[in-house]
Amino acid sequence: MAEKKETSEKKRRWYQNIADAYRITARTYPWVGWVLAGLGAAIVLVCVLVGVLGSAGAGAIAMWAITGLLLASLADMSILSLLVRRAMYTQIDGTVGSVYAVISQIKRGWIVAEQPIAANKDKDLVWRLIGRPGVVLISEGPTSRVRPLLDQERRRIRRVAQNVPVTVLEVGHGEDQVPLAKVESHLKRLKKVLTKEEVPAVSQRLNAVQSTAAPIPKGIDPMKVRPNRRAMRGR
Repeated sequence: MAEKKETSEKKRRWYQNIADAYRITARTYPWVGWVLAGLGAAIVLVCVLVGVLGSAGAGAIAMWAITGLLLASLADMSILSLLVRRAMYTQIDGTVGSVYAVISQIKRGWIVAEQPIAANKDKDLVWRLIGRPGVVLISEGPTSRVRPLLDQERRRIRRVAQNVPVTVLEVGHGEDQVPLAKVESHLKRLKKVLTKEEVPAVSQRLNAVQSTAAPIPKGIDPMKVRPNRRAMRGR
């Protein structure tokens, strides 16, 4: 059964990925179709006009038209790739596990916990990343409810990694909270302190402590709270 599923995923074509990305984007930005069509038509028209004005014949005009189509496709793909991730962040903002949908896209330089390291009965979550800037704790939920979780995790980290910086990001729309769409940019701005060799060592020490920590409260399944990663990539 798993082999069948993997085979069906491999058979997906590039145009199917583009269609998925367009549908995701259009749910948040209904005007995107008009923008893509208008921009594409304008680029083709300009190229054709250039061919007509400086034409050495029908062949030259045809070449300019083809060039216009290629440039229009490139411009439309650039706009779609820019908008699809913003659209997805808007659609999952406020849902349980939305932070993981963002941090799971980070491929280099970070060790990302695959499940929340802390949670409460209200389904507020705390996620952990470890990278050269140190340890980053990212919470989902109102400040009044997540602050005790964050403080507890910060104390646990400092017991086993005293000299490792701990950064806290509270995701949300309250005062001093970071919008979901800006999480990645905040991570990129953090100053690098640890060496590449120290990062996995810190991760191993924290994982050992985490294995003895209290389990996730009942009613929260770490494998089900996270939005679909394929949808985040527009696939």
